[in-house]
Amino acid sequence: MNIIWVGIVALTINIPLGKWRNRYKKFTVLWWLLIHASIPLIITLRIWLATPRIYIPLFIALAVLGQSAKSLSLQPLSYLKVWAVILLWYK
Repeated sequence: MNIIWVGIVALTINIPLGKWRNRYKKFTVLWWLLIHASIPLIITLRIWLATPRIYIPLFIALAVLGQSAKSLSLQPLSYLKVWAVILLWYK
């Protein structure tokens, strides 16, 4: 269950960060900071909830998906479809 919580946080925190990131020119300081802003929170939550290291690639993939959600033009209903696929893959 802890893996799901960290995954939800990794995805949902990065959605607004990805929207803000699109406002800035690539490879500027603010652009770089918005990409990496969620990492301390995700690492802290992962350690606090004692999730295994093997799931780190999943958390990275969810963070990238959250960052790129704006550019993929996903509608809110599509987020449910993405989570359905992730949860089915997990089981």
